[in-house]
Parts: sequence; structure tokens; C-alpha cells
Amino acid sequence: MNQVGAMTESMRKRPELSPQTEIILNSIADGVFTVDLEWRITFFNRAAEVITGVPASEALGKLCCEVFRATVCESTCVLKFSLETGRPVINKSVAILRSDGREIPISVSTALLRDENGEVIGGVETFRDLSLVENLRREITRQYQFGDIISKSPRMMKLLAILPEVARSESTVLIQGESGTGKELLSRAVHSLSPRAKGPFVALNCGALPDTLLESELFGHVAGAFTDAKKSRLGRFAMAEKGTLFLDEIGDISPALQVRLLRVLEERAYEPLGSSRTVKADVRIVTATHRDLGVMVEEGTFRKDLFYRINVVKLELPSLAERKEDIPLLAEHFIERLNRLRNRNILGLSHEALAIFMRHDWPGNIRELENVLEYAFILCRGGLIEPACLPESLRGEVPLQAGIGAAATLQEIEKQAIGQALARNEWRKMATARELGIDKNTLRRKMIRHGITGPESCGMPPDTSPDD
Repeated sequence: MNQVGAMTESMRKRPELSPQTEIILNSIADGVFTVDLEWRITFFNRAAEVITGVPASEALGKLCCEVFRATVCESTCVLKFSLETGRPVINKSVAILRSDGREIPISVSTALLRDENGEVIGGVETFRDLSLVENLRREITRQYQFGDIISKSPRMMKLLAILPEVARSESTVLIQGESGTGKELLSRAVHSLSPRAKGPFVALNCGALPDTLLESELFGHVAGAFTDAKKSRLGRFAMAEKGTLFLDEIGDISPALQVRLLRVLEERAYEPLGSSRTVKADVRIVTATHRDLGVMVEEGTFRKDLFYRINVVKLELPSLAERKEDIPLLAEHFIERLNRLRNRNILGLSHEALAIFMRHDWPGNIRELENVLEYAFILCRGGLIEPACLPESLRGEVPLQAGIGAAATLQEIEKQAIGQALARNEWRKMATARELGIDKNTLRRKMIRHGITGPESCGMPPDTSPDD
């Protein structure tokens, strides 16, 4: 083919839209642009100008990556995927850099562009500005924030509802919960809401020190009390005077130390090591443990009288697996904090990464979630956190329910998701519908379609809870 013929062929394959089509595309709120087979922009609608901040006159003829500047342009271009595979991309969350340097979240969809003969002549991409959605999501997050505690879980909301009354009392508090569930955070909330808020908050992990050191840490010592005690030192009780002393992992202290602690709680007084002088203690005690102290009392490893002294008010923190509806809120909170600490601008989790988060059981609870996001910040260059940024242990996981594998159909995946959501909400349909973000009637229709009549239909133990 000669040069003139090649130019003619190139022009013939360049995407051209009819005037009527351009009028329609310029009237919609979504951004739309088309590219030819050389990735050069051939159409750029008015919404695309507004969202990107780039006039159509500057965009036309340029490579799409020079104008669009999305986080996926250099790595996993969605338009390239469609042109190479022939498959469309629907509502993928990415981020773009506007002409003014501001990064904004958007949702993109791509498809092939064909001529009247069905021949591929380019691609088309539509995108929607999600900035308002992100702002609304952050506003909702603030509505579910109680100090530094974030939750919309019914169990957590019930606990937080009584927290002000618990804090205003002088009663000793026992916080029960797995490691990493936020026991110290809850204890700080008790302190900050109490009349002692202006006093000190002092924390001590009882499981991190041997008995000899722990006793000195709690009660202090005088010079010469033991080898290397060259000068007197205040203990945590003295440091927490007129404030709150938080004793974490109280179940790990020895029987001998349990006796001394019991006396302090009963008499509000103690003696520093090596001293015969009694010191009064004006301190509120908040304790925490991941152990079942009731079982330890029965086994004889924890004193019954001490147990009743510290178990005046008991607050039970659910594991993260029991409050999965909080995962998006917590992830948003940690991402915003890491952005401030590291001067980054990560927008959040992609839909795919969030799906992995919701599927994971989080044995390390909130602490594990925070660590995973710190890891993701190392690998994420900008925009949204994708599955590739997550640890291999998370990316390699498969859905937990038997029979659902990589080749599962959408119907099987949906059935599994609905079944697991119902189980988490104890088969209360209204609560399940709220978690899934659908109407209760829609949930009922989907249950009928998938044959979900009860736990047995999902391979779970029979349910005896009432239908709401």
C-alpha cells in the first residue's frame, strides 16, 4: 500500500461520531472520550473537560495517558485491556490527576468502538467523578465515630451507648476482648469521659514484665530495696494519682501479685518496695484481658475475690470477624491517618481490595488490619489500593465456604455472600439487608432465587432465631 493509501486507511479507521451523537454525549453528566487505534483522543465531551480540567481543544489528538493521567495508565490500563481482549470493563475505581494537580477518585467503564461493518476502530471510555460520594462517605464515617473509636456494629453501638455512664462512675472496669480489638483505646475513652479526664492516664501491660519488675513498676521502690535500686522511683500507681491506671492483660499476673493488687483495691493504699510507709492511692482502675477470668477462677489460677473486685463493670469487645461491617470505616480511618503521617494521598481501597478485606477473618483483629494497610502504603504508588498492594497471605485466600472456588459462578458467589451476611446478623433479614445495602424485599427475592430457606440450605447449623 502506498503512502497515500496508508493515510486514507488510517483516516477511515479513525473513530468519527455523528453530530447527533456528539450532542447527546455533550449533554450527559459522565465524562466520555474516544481513542483511535494509536491511543490518540478523537472525542472529548464537556463533562470530561469539567472532570479533568482539560479543554477538548487541548485533549484532541493527544495520547489518552497524557490527558487522563489515571493511576492505571502505566500499569493496568483499562482501555488497553478492552482493546486487547475485546471485553468491557465496568465501573472500575481509579484515580486521576486533574490539570490543577488535584487527585480525584473516579469510576471508569470501557468498551470497543466499531464501525458500521463491525470492525474495531478504537475504544470508548466513560468515567464518573466520585468526589461527592467520597465526601459523603467521610461524613458518614464521622457519624459513626465515638472519640477514636469507629463503629456502626450493633454490638459496638450498644457498648458505646452505655460508655458515658460507665465513665462517670468510679467503678472498676474490666474490658474483655481478643488481642488487637482495641482494649486500650476503649480504656482511654473511659478515662476521657470521666471526671478524672484532666488527670493522667497511665497504662501498663502486665503480661510484658516478670513478677519482680512488675511489682516495682506498679508500686515503685525506695533506694536500696533490691540490687541496683540506687535511688527511689515512683510506681504506676503514684504516676496515675487522681487519674486512671489501665492494667492490660491482668490475667497474666501471678497469685502473689494478685494478693497485693487486691489489697490496693480494698484499702486504696499500698507500700512501695522496701518501704514500710503506707501511701494512699486516689486512682481509678481499668483492667483488660484476652483470657476468660471466670474459667481461671474455676481452675484456681485467678483469685475469686480479686475477680469480683475488678469485674464490677464488664465491657466485652467483639472481634473484627464479628463486626465486619466496620471494616470499610476502619480502613478509611487508618488510610486518612497514614496519609497525614506519610504525606501521601491514597484515596482508599479499590472494590477488589475491599472484597478481599471483607472475606478475610482477621485473626489479629484491628491491629492486623492496620498493619496490612501500612504494608499496602509501601507498595501503592497513588490512587486506590489494589489487590497487588496487599500481602500475599491475603491475596492468596479463597472464600471460606466449601464448594466455592475460582471457577464459581456469580450466582454461587452471591449465594455465599448472602448466606454469610445472614449468619453474621443471626438471620435477621432487616439487619442483613442494611449490611448488604439492599432493600429487605430485594433480599427476600434473592433468597428465594438461590433457595436460601435457612442455615441448613447454606451448609450451616440450624437457626432458632426469630424472623424479623
